[in-house]
Amino acid sequence: MAHRFLSLLVVPFLFLSMAVAQSKSSDAPPAKKETPAQKRTREKQEQLRLSQLASKIDALITAEESARAFWGIEIVALETCKVLYAHNANSLFTPASNAKLTSTIAALHLLGPDYRERTTIESTAQIDTRGRLAGDLVLVGRGDPNISSRVLPYHLKTERQSPHLRILEAMADELVENGLKMVEGNIVGDDTFFSFERYGSGWAQDDLMWEYGAPVSALTVNDNEVFLNILPGSAVGDKAYLHFDPESEYFHVQNRLVTSAVGTKRDVSIDRAPGSRDIVLWGTIPLDDKGVNESLAVDDPALFAAMELREMLIHHGVHVTGGAVAKHRTLADIAEEKNPAQASSPPRNIFFTRESAPLIDDAQVTLKVSQNLHAELMLRLVGKEKGTAPTLDAALETMKGVLTEAGITKEEFIFNDGSGLSRADLITPHALVKLLTFADSKPWGTQFREALPIAGVDGSLSERMKGTAAEGRVTAKTGTLGHVNALSGFITTLRGERLVFSMVCNNHKLTSRGATSIMDKILVAVVEDAKEEKK
Repeated sequence: MAHRFLSLLVVPFLFLSMAVAQSKSSDAPPAKKETPAQKRTREKQEQLRLSQLASKIDALITAEESARAFWGIEIVALETCKVLYAHNANSLFTPASNAKLTSTIAALHLLGPDYRERTTIESTAQIDTRGRLAGDLVLVGRGDPNISSRVLPYHLKTERQSPHLRILEAMADELVENGLKMVEGNIVGDDTFFSFERYGSGWAQDDLMWEYGAPVSALTVNDNEVFLNILPGSAVGDKAYLHFDPESEYFHVQNRLVTSAVGTKRDVSIDRAPGSRDIVLWGTIPLDDKGVNESLAVDDPALFAAMELREMLIHHGVHVTGGAVAKHRTLADIAEEKNPAQASSPPRNIFFTRESAPLIDDAQVTLKVSQNLHAELMLRLVGKEKGTAPTLDAALETMKGVLTEAGITKEEFIFNDGSGLSRADLITPHALVKLLTFADSKPWGTQFREALPIAGVDGSLSERMKGTAAEGRVTAKTGTLGHVNALSGFITTLRGERLVFSMVCNNHKLTSRGATSIMDKILVAVVEDAKEEKK
């Protein structure tokens, strides 16, 4: 009985002690309960604020110069999921490079920000005591996008350290240091880690000659491009001066470009048929012209890499009896394999191994500068590592699984590539908002947000919204194709609210700058005025 009486005394005492402790732990006065009248006033003010914001946005997208375009917009408060503004948010749009959001988010989610690729130099033969390799020397790519002169991590702008093939040069150096003196066989560029599907469905033919249409290969060197510097000759009538960097015998060049008189108009044309290594230049370039720089895609990256490595080895004194060849893995090859996801080459001796930078570093490059090839490589890696086969279809199917996990239905998207270069890609602004919200919630969400361009600061937004309230407060992925512009990402308003948004403009006859200036004005209005309802 005494024990029961004691417990009856102790329990109230414990509750009283807890109450006193809680009271002492907070210096702030207790929050006043909102009265019904105050709640109605607050809700009315919020409704008025959102109505004013909607009027500003409506005025911008229905003005004479933009009314003919097809606009899709959704702006949502991240904390409450409240829709602040929506216009055609559930309609399908061509996203252009906003498609890179899908490939990078899928890669970060399935592979993780620390994932790394491995490139090796191998052979079925050994280097004997005399430095002789009696067999092919094989350079095997596994999706590393940064065997180049690019400086990582990215900071404010793209930086390169010459020479552009310095990593390939380091490979040749190490082979020679390890005693290689003769290769009795070919130098092979092996990109069989992925299927030999260089281009996405819906890519325009006239994109394939330029660096932004560079083909996809598991063995990627210098972004699968060469830089061409064009300068006038020494006198009127002379052929123009052409300089390729890196210097290579990969292309067969026909130079019909001539130097014209001072003061004449530059008229330079370049052509390379898809799948061809023949380049033709024609037209005129004035004697006083400062020159023009172009970036040209290499149509067979594995062959290009093999050719460059072979030349470097010869330059280092290695005797190579064979030529440079590429080894590909076609869809037919994969179809005949019993387990294409696990298929591998015969056992080889590994003479050199390079480990790539972490995936998040490349995601930053991909998103900041909108690098098409890198986005495609991420998509292929997702298919290879987490899909059923090293093919584009398997990669797309795996990426679709991530979109489904993010709550996006199959009716809300169609994708044919990972970069957005395809005109056949479609997605709704609402789906993009859901995808971004999904990414924001992940452990790597902060890294992903920091990888996006920052308004007025870096990447493809470095010159946009500069000097406005949105500078530094908008982080978003741009998108540009002919008659298409897009922008999707995150906003921090002047009041500290975090928002997620997607804006896509299709079928417009505005200049690209005209469309983006309207988007920028919308974002400035949101940064200054939007305020989510506090619960």
